Amino acid sequence: MMQGFITVIVGVSLIPTVADTISSALSNGTISNNVTNTTFPGNVTGSAASILELTTLFFALGIMVAGIGIAVGGLADIGLI
Repeated sequence: MMQGFITVIVGVSLIPTVADTISSALSNGTISNNVTNTTFPGNVTGSAASILELTTLFFALGIMVAGIGIAVGGLADIGLI
């Protein structure tokens, strides 16, 4: 049960990082990385960009399914399901 809560907490905290990484990969211009002061161009276009945009959605859906699994498991343990 505790592993599920840790999974959800870590997953939810990583959603902004995943979204930022996806947006930087999709950017048409150059993006400045504030940590290392390097620039790199966005290089994903076309149908690959459409699929890549869905990555954040499916990441969040996976975390949601983990949360539902925790709830169902907890309810099953106490006999409500």
